[in-house]
Amino acid sequence: MRTAYEFSKMKGRRNPYAKLLKKPVTIRLGADVVEYFKSMANQMEVPYQNLINLYLRDCVQSHRHIQWVAHS
Repeated sequence: MRTAYEFSKMKGRRNPYAKLLKKPVTIRLGADVVEYFKSMANQMEVPYQNLINLYLRDCVQSHRHIQWVAHS
């Protein structure tokens, strides 16, 4: 085994599965919702989009459903 390796001449390869991991979407959120997640993200020192994704993933994994009550 070598003691040092030369990586400067290597060409990088993209992960072929990266595009399957996340999908860009456009979503309209309330300003208060965005500010809430941005504030929490600043405290945790993570990007707010990641925090929203983690929260939604937790909802999916927990099979949470919204309790929708229609008012007439």
